[in-house]
Amino acid sequence: MSATGNPVPGGDALELPPFSLDIESLNLGADVKAVGLELVETENREPVRGKQASEIWSAVFPALVAGEPYVLDFFSHLDRVREFCKARGITLREAAERCVVLPQPSQDPLRQIFERFEGETFGIRAGAAANSADVALEGDLSKRGLDAYQPAYARYTFCAICEPEDGWVTLLSESLWPSEVIRRLRPAVQPFDIHLARPN
Repeated sequence: MSATGNPVPGGDALELPPFSLDIESLNLGADVKAVGLELVETENREPVRGKQASEIWSAVFPALVAGEPYVLDFFSHLDRVREFCKARGITLREAAERCVVLPQPSQDPLRQIFERFEGETFGIRAGAAANSADVALEGDLSKRGLDAYQPAYARYTFCAICEPEDGWVTLLSESLWPSEVIRRLRPAVQPFDIHLARPN
């Protein structure tokens, strides 16, 4: 846990931070290893959205990536993605008929992407394999969307399915488990008033 809360004046109760990032193992089947990250308002359990959420997510992912190469995958509303990237000088690669890849955006462009495409579902792949085009996976993303990650994620440190509007990220990974995710994220979320929690 990253925050223990602040004592409430005149009482014994603790005042928890306004935001919580819940991190837990997910059961997606016997051969799938997954971790769920849910960013919510601590009091009402509603997803955190907007500017605050984009700032948090854009700090979370560089910490998870831990210096490895990474890319973002988009497979819908591609014209909007292209226009957005062109207007901001963000590099993109046309990967397949219905898939564009954004190689390694730095933290500020990443924040802008999370803010602008909050209502979209998109993916992030990290690991040495992200250094080069993954033609088979990118073709599959074009046809099947992020379901394509399931047979491919073991080649990467992780493949993440991002649903910012719902405050939700699913990490498919053979090497990241909840305790390691928390270890990587604790310093990154320090500037935010946020509680890292393992619900189960």
